[in-house]
Amino acid sequence: MKKEIICTICPIGCTIIVEGDVNNIFSISGNQCSRGLDFSKNEFLHPARILTTSVKVENSSTPLLPVRSNKPIPKELIMDCMKVIKDVKVTVPIKSKDIIISNICDSGADIIATACID
Repeated sequence: MKKEIICTICPIGCTIIVEGDVNNIFSISGNQCSRGLDFSKNEFLHPARILTTSVKVENSSTPLLPVRSNKPIPKELIMDCMKVIKDVKVTVPIKSKDIIISNICDSGADIIATACID
């Protein structure tokens, strides 16, 4: 399998070509620094993303609370996490960085508030 990855670690935005299979990398080319090398390895073998979304707020004039994961979540768990999040309702007051959901989908990541609602 061959995959083209655009590195987002620094402003250069290298186009990195990674060749390998599900468990192994055979070659990497196009990175201009070691950070791009590490980024492309992780992106090829274990892609993960910060999840940003919102949850419903009860008893408030503000209907939605913006939330995000406190660390990257494996891409294969994102849709499962969204299924959990869609049923969550919070009540005020909420402070920024309050944990809304701990260890979502056993990912090791918490879903935290990114705003305050009184």
